[in-house]
Amino acid sequence: MASTEMRDAVIVGGGHNGLVCAWYLARAGLKVTVCEARPVVGGAAVTEEFHPGFRNSVASYTVSLLNPQVIADMRLHSHGLRIIERPIANFLPIDETRFLKLGGGLARTQAEFAKFSHRDSEALPGYYAMLDEIGDILRNLAQQTPPNLGDGLPGLLRGVRQIGKLASLSLRRKCELLDLFSESARSFLNGWFESEPVKAAFGFDAVVGNYASPDSPGSAYVLLHHTFGEVNGKKGAWGHAIGGMGAITQAMARACTAYGVELLTNAPVRRVLVDRGRATGVEFADGRRIAAAIVASNLNPSLLFQSLIAPADLPAEFRMRIARYRNGSGTFRMNVALSELPDFTCLPGRVVAEHHQCGIIIAPSLDYMDDAYREARTFGWSQRPIVEMLIPSTLDDSLAPPGQHVASLFCQQFAPHLPDGRSWDDTRETVADRIIDTVNDWAPNFRASVLGRMILSPLDLDRKFGLTGGDIMHGHLSLDQLWAARPVLGHGSHRAPIKGLYMCGAGTHPGGGVSGNPGRNAAREILRDRRLLTAIGLALRGR
Repeated sequence: MASTEMRDAVIVGGGHNGLVCAWYLARAGLKVTVCEARPVVGGAAVTEEFHPGFRNSVASYTVSLLNPQVIADMRLHSHGLRIIERPIANFLPIDETRFLKLGGGLARTQAEFAKFSHRDSEALPGYYAMLDEIGDILRNLAQQTPPNLGDGLPGLLRGVRQIGKLASLSLRRKCELLDLFSESARSFLNGWFESEPVKAAFGFDAVVGNYASPDSPGSAYVLLHHTFGEVNGKKGAWGHAIGGMGAITQAMARACTAYGVELLTNAPVRRVLVDRGRATGVEFADGRRIAAAIVASNLNPSLLFQSLIAPADLPAEFRMRIARYRNGSGTFRMNVALSELPDFTCLPGRVVAEHHQCGIIIAPSLDYMDDAYREARTFGWSQRPIVEMLIPSTLDDSLAPPGQHVASLFCQQFAPHLPDGRSWDDTRETVADRIIDTVNDWAPNFRASVLGRMILSPLDLDRKFGLTGGDIMHGHLSLDQLWAARPVLGHGSHRAPIKGLYMCGAGTHPGGGVSGNPGRNAAREILRDRRLLTAIGLALRGR
């Protein structure tokens, strides 16, 4: 039998939340090992060369949700991280002559909105104030551990404290918060704005990583989820990490190794070892083992509990509920190498301009987004998909040769599993062509400028990064899979139904996005349990 190594804690999965969790545990003095199946840590937040001379953020592609406290605690800037803000947030081509720009300050965005509706321009300050006030409460909540319904009085008190923070909201804000959790994005935005381009500008966030229509109940919450972030102290801003998203996780890796964390790559975990109801370590695909009293998983809960743990080691009711956990974000990712910048019909120009340096959203109306979802449900993908294009080389010349560029194409809606038993392996090239053609419809030089491309269908995202069903959020962000119910009720506090086994990934509160919050929150609970056990041991010895 292969020899067994001994560590205090082992983290399964070296994505950003796994690295964050490992760092906080190591700072507390624990000997920690991170196990990553791929050749590099970082999970979906990595930068890779995909065409000779061209590098890009492969899956995760933009910065906003990363918790400033995580950045400060881990001293990521001293480990090489540099984040710059986009000059404006988004650019939406509307038709052959019209476009809308979002960002660059309130007055400027109001002027853009006034091109379509003076009423919407006047409504914008109130809308932003509402998002700020509610967002501040939920940002704080995102950094707290949800209560477990079975935790008795401590869990009850924790829930009361967290829900009590909502008491500071006015009745109007409480009503708006309820609307955000329960309504569709269209219904919610209809209450604020009248112009279709304006509603599209905000409604896009409701379908990012959400295999749903903007008419789906609950889609308004996904819109809110994407407003939690900040860049360099500016709330709601979006930015770019110089060197791509891998620069974030490589800085995290350096912070971890500085505290003695062992980072193992090319080390796929075959199973979590369980003995008499307690996690005792992990076993790798090659048979090697690491023994540890603490095992934390950064994996999608479905992958963890259905592939790495024997069914007999889990309660039957828990297995049943995990089997119902819903995955599938409807996402298709492409990275393309470009000989020149896209020249948009509505805003011509091949020289770098601010609209090339922001999020370029090809989805001019909520109806367009709804049609894309309905087509995907019927046929597997849409002939007119939703596309957000970022061209990070306009802000970061380290990613492409001089005069050339890289672009990220983040695309919705695409069925996690194709109908009629078809495989994404057989259709990925056809769909990629359709995506290129969609961008070309708005920028007619685009197709001819593509020098190379990297395609990541939902199946590719699953195989390459362990994103179950291609789900970039590690599980649907619906009311039944949020807060104390993420991943399931009774286990929202990062603790699995096996002693010593914890969950530190985006399948726990507060959900997806490169935030670090799940990893930080999980580490806090692990250390709390460890202190409690130590105190009990000391008390028993004191007898």
